[in-house]
Amino acid sequence: MTATIAAVLAFACAGCGQQAPSPSSSGARRVAAIAPPARSHPQAVEPVAGAAAAAGASSGPAEVSVGSNSAGGTLAQPQSLTEVKAELAASGFSADPNQATLTPDRLAIAPVNAPPAVQAIINAGNEIAHLPYIWGGGHMTYEDTGYDCSGSISFVLAAAGLLKGTETSGELTSYGDPGPGKWITIYATNGHTFMYVAGLRFDTVALAQTGSRWSNRSADDGGTYVARHPPGL
Repeated sequence: MTATIAAVLAFACAGCGQQAPSPSSSGARRVAAIAPPARSHPQAVEPVAGAAAAAGASSGPAEVSVGSNSAGGTLAQPQSLTEVKAELAASGFSADPNQATLTPDRLAIAPVNAPPAVQAIINAGNEIAHLPYIWGGGHMTYEDTGYDCSGSISFVLAAAGLLKGTETSGELTSYGDPGPGKWITIYATNGHTFMYVAGLRFDTVALAQTGSRWSNRSADDGGTYVARHPPGL
């Protein structure tokens, strides 16, 4: 009996001293061996400007050639101030922001700094610039087939809201404020009237000479005219 009990105790102690194999570790190895490879989900890739060109480009710095032929892939050299002034003079445009421009067909372009009233006068002047001279034209009706000198002046002033109705050349000698204006100056006598708008002359005399009321003529008509201008202009 004593020998049997000793044998049982020896077997029990031997079993407690050994570490039994872990079923979890062997099972994990079997699962890892048969698990399919992980698949990655497709991802949208945002295009980056210049990425395609950069991939095929060399790693060296880019070179830019400056020359006179832009069609050959080079940048045009900047023009000199003398060349810019020559091209501006040839175009007919003025570098003065307060000076109107006379086009080849003898219409006026308002300067960039012109007030709305001046722009309205120039636009109205262009509407009748090539219409014929008719004595009394523009006085009996606002829109007419032709205009005389005071009818032309009355038309453009009324278009800008600077005159109600029409006035004769004699009546324009007392129009508005006395003296030349910054943008508009009306010259009037009892027999004739004309005006300057942003440096351009608006006159039926020019119509007889060039076919347009607009011109670059200077005010060389003597000192018999009275100078007037719209208030503030």
